[in-house]
Amino acid sequence: MNAALRLSVSSLRSHKRRFAGTFFAVLLGVAFLAGTLVMGDTLRAGFDTMFGNATKGTDAVVRSADTITTPGESQGVRAPVATDLVRTIERTPGVAAAAPDIQGAGQLIGSDGKPIGGQGPPTLAGNWIDDPKLNAYRLAEGHAPSKSGEVVVNRGAAEKGDLKIGDTTVLRTPDPVRVTIVGLATFGGEDGMAQVTFTGMTQADAEKYLTAKPGEAASIRVRAGPGVGQDELVSDLAPVLPKGVEAISGQESAQENTDMISSQFLTIFTTLLLVFSGIALLVATFSIHNTFAIVVAQRTRENALLRALGASRRQVTVSTLAEASVVAVTASAVGLLGGIGIAAGLQALFPAIGFPFPEGGLVISGLSMLLPLGVGIVVCLGSALLPAERAGRTAPLAALRETAVDESGASRGRATVGGGLAALAVAVTLTGVLLTPSLWLAGLGAVLALAAFVVLGPVASSTAVRVLGAPLVKLRGVTGGLARRNALRSPKRTAATAGALMIGVAVVSLFTVFGASLKATMDQTVSRSFAGDVAVSTPSFGAGGSGLSPKLAPAIARQPTVENAVGLGKGVAEVNGKGRALTVTDPVTLGKVFDLGDVQGSLSDLGSDGIAITRKEADKQHLVTGDTARLAFTDGQKTNFTVRAVYGQSELAGDYVITRAAWAPHRTQDSDTLVAVSFKHGVSKAEGKAAVQQVAERYGNPEVQTRDEYAQSSAGGIDMMLTLVYALLALAVLIALLGIANTLTLAIHERTRELGLLRAVGQTRAQLRAMVRWESVLVAAFGTAGGLALGAFLGWVLVEASDGASDSAFAFAIPPLRLAVVALVGLAAGALAGLRPARRAARLDVLRAIATE
Repeated sequence: MNAALRLSVSSLRSHKRRFAGTFFAVLLGVAFLAGTLVMGDTLRAGFDTMFGNATKGTDAVVRSADTITTPGESQGVRAPVATDLVRTIERTPGVAAAAPDIQGAGQLIGSDGKPIGGQGPPTLAGNWIDDPKLNAYRLAEGHAPSKSGEVVVNRGAAEKGDLKIGDTTVLRTPDPVRVTIVGLATFGGEDGMAQVTFTGMTQADAEKYLTAKPGEAASIRVRAGPGVGQDELVSDLAPVLPKGVEAISGQESAQENTDMISSQFLTIFTTLLLVFSGIALLVATFSIHNTFAIVVAQRTRENALLRALGASRRQVTVSTLAEASVVAVTASAVGLLGGIGIAAGLQALFPAIGFPFPEGGLVISGLSMLLPLGVGIVVCLGSALLPAERAGRTAPLAALRETAVDESGASRGRATVGGGLAALAVAVTLTGVLLTPSLWLAGLGAVLALAAFVVLGPVASSTAVRVLGAPLVKLRGVTGGLARRNALRSPKRTAATAGALMIGVAVVSLFTVFGASLKATMDQTVSRSFAGDVAVSTPSFGAGGSGLSPKLAPAIARQPTVENAVGLGKGVAEVNGKGRALTVTDPVTLGKVFDLGDVQGSLSDLGSDGIAITRKEADKQHLVTGDTARLAFTDGQKTNFTVRAVYGQSELAGDYVITRAAWAPHRTQDSDTLVAVSFKHGVSKAEGKAAVQQVAERYGNPEVQTRDEYAQSSAGGIDMMLTLVYALLALAVLIALLGIANTLTLAIHERTRELGLLRAVGQTRAQLRAMVRWESVLVAAFGTAGGLALGAFLGWVLVEASDGASDSAFAFAIPPLRLAVVALVGLAAGALAGLRPARRAARLDVLRAIATE
């Protein structure tokens, strides 16, 4: 056994280049996985610290006990508490100080007239708390607000907006408020709370602009006296609090915020990165397996001689696995360092592009290091297992034969198994898409389809390469013909080499098709539901932005060019015991600007106690017009609403509609998400849009768009998502290219004598380079074509399964231009992968090549 291991080490020293592709494939996969885990730990620790700092001097938080949570939201909406409660709390034994905490959405406008933030992290406004221990922010410059219109902003927001002390700007609340900056604040020694923006106002201004009525706060912060613990303080507060109000410790409040971030942003983000890490490692598996399969085939005589000299099958197998182990451990260890570098790079990059990455050093846990190391070693050894086992089966008599070249084709058994898998994949997929809509069944079908493609690869490669290489023979003559013959020489090898690229291209195509389908769905939704001419909105996503002023729609409606203008506000309530999002609007005008489908009942009769519901929701709740629905609001009031209308479509209008008069008694900070406008007959879009823009400028200058522009901007986040996906998948494609280059390099070593003979009979160096490059392009073309077909199919599966499992109607769309770009990139990648092997082949010494055995 020791002799076999020594032989493995000697072989690695002599043939380091053979395993270069394997080394980098493992390194990149492990680095991405390690970087993802380190970044997840760093983010989690950063948010822990950030929320801990936010409640550092707060020993207890008094707030409403009940929440209403709507589908798709993990954080519920709470009712405000009375600020008068502060006096009662301050008289409680063990309390040193208490202050109301008024919070709401408030977005600052920078010196260039553009809003600051709003792209993900919250844009907050609130009252400036004078008690420095209860206030998480610290004054760095200037003074606290002392009169109406004065504000303190966090220094990071001021720098982004090019604002300084003494400047006057606009704060959207969402009503535009003129404010003067009198102070700059820091948070935990930093310029802000990650990418969150904060504007501190006087308590009177905060109550005026951020609450429905004076005397309300989101919560009350409480500081304990000397020697009083947080749990003790909470117990002391419980008897003095009114019904429906609770006290929790500051530590518990911080943990709730951390858990909320973990359940929403962190879990989704890290899961997404882990999926791409898995794709990269899957692609690496193909490249590693192919490398060891070729190396074993090339060393057939060498292994046979070992067997003839007395080596057992086990010793030969262990010898091959030992080589794989050395590569695996070395590459994985270097990959861990690369992962730390990736995490550090992302930590520096994300804040620069507005991504909420909390400040702090990298957090490197034992699990974040051991898991990628173990995965890298297992992937490499698992990929080398079958070639190693094949090496152990080498017969001693093989030493008498010429050097073995892997010319194995596709067996009938492989075709049978692959065909069976393909049939099963289609059956499972169609069941999960058409018969019993299920994302799980559709996902299983997709996995089976991938397996079928891999198994059938060698079966399809011969035919595919002949077809794809036919134009090459006509264009490049003998050089093209030789390139095609070389690609046809070993169907298994060609399929395995192309398989890695196929997976990368398939995932790229999948997301491309799904992204195009989402954009088509959005366009279809706007075209079907929105009958107006222009839309006014505030571009933001996540928790950012402040919405639109409810006064904007009536102001636009008064313009002589405008026929109808309706604002869509938002509210929440429990409808018959279940949390639901409400659309707060003028239902009569809503029906004129939006296509609501068939309407049963009357939208004009909702009043202050009526509700309109979509037919889908009415069927779920078993409601018809005239029935009663029980609505419970965050303020604790429960009211019976009469169903006075049932309408058909709901994409933009929502599932539940009530009037502003019905919402007014229960509202908190009021805002609209969209204002839809239709023009009078004969008014051009340019004229009408200009008139609406003039009004919008007085309300914080939100974006005014035509219907087509609104549909495109609504789908703008999809392009951002695709850009991120393409960037992440570039790693998988890079690993696939390394696999192609490594395979060609090993194949050139295998065909040294053949290449020498070609040079001897007149082939030039340029022709030899072209032959190798075109062989690489053919392999890449096979992988790209298979990836495009598989990706388009999986994209259709995902769209149809989402359509069946969701209440929204999805539209399937194939973007030919984007897929053509993917195809061209795949072919260009193949040509790029062939450059180095082609140069190496052209540098072969003719006489030495001919003499090679």
